[in-house]
Amino acid sequence: MSTILLLHVALSLVGIATGLVVALAMLASRPFPGWTAVFLATTVLTSVTGYFLPADRILPSHIVGAISLVLLALALVALYKNRLAGPWRWVYVSTAVAALYLNVFVLVFQAFLKVPALHALAPTQSEPAFKLAQGLVLLAFIAIGVLAVRRFHPTEHARTLRAAG
Repeated sequence: MSTILLLHVALSLVGIATGLVVALAMLASRPFPGWTAVFLATTVLTSVTGYFLPADRILPSHIVGAISLVLLALALVALYKNRLAGPWRWVYVSTAVAALYLNVFVLVFQAFLKVPALHALAPTQSEPAFKLAQGLVLLAFIAIGVLAVRRFHPTEHARTLRAAG
């Protein structure tokens, strides 16, 4: 396995793990600035390093990477430039959750390619097992996104902490 591929996979796994922590924090309306920075940085780097992997043509993974980078750019602007003010709160939440979903989508895709038991269930990735897995992931992220948009109000959380302290 090449160094760039190892780096790409490591960044992706860190991005997914930290992204799940950030998504759960959003559901509890808790800002986790450190975890969020790691999630956003590693997810951006995952998409960028994907373009350095060998390919002789544009692949679906390149398109997913481009979409992810656009989503992440919006999330970064919403969070760091506009400080989640007004509509930027839901822009941040929805784009961050969507970028995390795309990373998990690719993880499931790769799992069905590389894990022998999963590959046996869906060798062409058009079989019901693959479609079911991806459908369940999509539904889970839609639910997470909707709930996070409704629940994530970090300014209210900060006010509550100040009042309690």
